[in-house]
Amino acid sequence: MNLDFYKAFNIHIDLAVEAHEIIRGEAGREIPGVIVDREKYENATVTIVKIVEENAEQLMGKPRGNYITIEAPALRDNNREAQREVAEVLAEKLKSLFNLPENANILLVGLGNWNATPDSLGPKVINQSMVTRHLYKYAPEELQGGLRSVSALAPGVLGITGIETAEIIKGVVEKIEPELIIVVDSLAAGSVERIASTIQIADTGISPGSGIGNRRSGINQETMGVPVIAIGIPTVVNAAVIAQVTVEHFLEKLQNTPVLNQIYKNLRPDFTHQVINDVLQPFAGNLTVTPKEIDALILSTSKIVAGGISMALHPAIDLEEYNMYLN
Repeated sequence: MNLDFYKAFNIHIDLAVEAHEIIRGEAGREIPGVIVDREKYENATVTIVKIVEENAEQLMGKPRGNYITIEAPALRDNNREAQREVAEVLAEKLKSLFNLPENANILLVGLGNWNATPDSLGPKVINQSMVTRHLYKYAPEELQGGLRSVSALAPGVLGITGIETAEIIKGVVEKIEPELIIVVDSLAAGSVERIASTIQIADTGISPGSGIGNRRSGINQETMGVPVIAIGIPTVVNAAVIAQVTVEHFLEKLQNTPVLNQIYKNLRPDFTHQVINDVLQPFAGNLTVTPKEIDALILSTSKIVAGGISMALHPAIDLEEYNMYLN
């Protein structure tokens, strides 16, 4: 799929690694102002996309910053060893994006609608995170060197509260004055393979709802006044993407059949776009799809994210104690 397809269906690309794949594929060369590094682990592959120039911002459709993608298909198989490794990698990569003293004050924010399973990742992570702000001042002296002050918030969504999520977070930020905000949200994938198998960490903040076409006020350093790190996992994919992939595979079969090859040559991209648009017309093109086992996937991935965040923020938490987040 090319960039024109995403523009035609007004699909926002949440994952920087997918945006890079699409744009680099169209250009046939590396994108100026974008640096890509890859690391391989036993159960995961890490891709680090760094957008360092203004022109690259415009091409990628994302602000300058670091985008770290952890891909681990074994997560969908409930592979405990893979979960353990991904949590450790998540903690390591998250720590690489901040430099905080041990007495720093951090705010965790779980974005999303706890009543809609595919959108409940953020609140689920908050439920399983290690929150210490209310205990920090009263903790025994020996604990204060191993625990940071962490508070957490699941502000809900505009449709439930009637308040912009960014406004709620801003009010809390002004009151508790954190040195760092970490937001967790569900994302939309550009392929079904990445649902619940990919974690993106970005130091550029986030725009809630952008993956499903709902543009809300951004949550970033500019709006909050403090650094914001966003963690997201794809839980849905636009139905138009699935339809387009199906059409492309079908056309490849046509191309390999001599009698039907001429039909393939005469088909134009706008023709297939129109067919898909006609099918999705009752939903105005905004139909999103999620797996039937999404409740189990959200439960397992939220534990991994909560465990990785806790290991990154609290020096006293190590892998030996990580099992408490998986039970």
